[in-house]
Amino acid sequence: MDAIGRSERFFHAYEEALRQALPDLWGRVAAGVFGPGSDNFGFDDEISLDHDVDPGFFLFLGERDYQTWELRLSRAYDRLPRDFEGLPRIGDSAYGTARHGVRELGAFFRELLGTDALPRTNAEWLAIPETGLACAVNGKIFYDGPGAVTRVRAHLSNEPEDVRRKRLARYLIFAAQAGQYNYARALAHGERGAAVLALAEFSQNVCRAVYKLNFAYPPFYKWLLRGAKALPVCGQAAAMCETLLTDPLRADVPAEIEAVAALLIAELKRQDLSDLPYDYLEPHANEVLSRIADPALRYSHVME
Repeated sequence: MDAIGRSERFFHAYEEALRQALPDLWGRVAAGVFGPGSDNFGFDDEISLDHDVDPGFFLFLGERDYQTWELRLSRAYDRLPRDFEGLPRIGDSAYGTARHGVRELGAFFRELLGTDALPRTNAEWLAIPETGLACAVNGKIFYDGPGAVTRVRAHLSNEPEDVRRKRLARYLIFAAQAGQYNYARALAHGERGAAVLALAEFSQNVCRAVYKLNFAYPPFYKWLLRGAKALPVCGQAAAMCETLLTDPLRADVPAEIEAVAALLIAELKRQDLSDLPYDYLEPHANEVLSRIADPALRYSHVME
């Protein structure tokens, strides 16, 4: 189900009507869909029809224009047809909703990122949760009169390499401890539930590492496996984790954990992030950290 494509078709079907409603403002408007929700990640399916499938879109205004024109633009948006391609616009109102409608651009990004300013320093980048960054760059912009939304999203898509390596190192060491070390130890102690938890922790961190190896941001946990499996680099590692999670106590799980780790290590070497000969992920995590240019990050604890 292509929710993004449907929203784009809806926008273009009535773009001229919106333009004619506020011709002097239209050059300062941006339109598109991005943010939280499986629809904005392209993950919707038939089950998703039970919520948040309104065929709508956002209309973004800068702060000053929002204060002046929000009501008029919202009324123009609300006059659009109440259904499109057989789906009703359940969540829309004259004042917009969290899902669609007229929004102030700065406030929208602040909700996603938790900050008013774009990250510039490595510390500022690391202070923003990756799930927020994933929501800020997903979806699609259909029209951007002033170009502001496009510029912000382009900046947020360009994660500094040192920051990528720092996050990657963290995911690798947590994967090592949970999967390669604690899974087997939990079983040896007879703690089957703890072993399953360790495998889940391993799988989540493997998927997040796969995203970093693809120069991308991992989304909310329930979409990690689905998203990571589809990525071109090491997607197989995520698919193997999904298989492990469906039968987490079978005898060959430790060997499969090592096979997943081997895929990650091979990619680390391909990207010149490590050249160590070890099968265990932890020394590779420390090696990734050691190749960071920024001393403040390079000498920080790998788990931070």
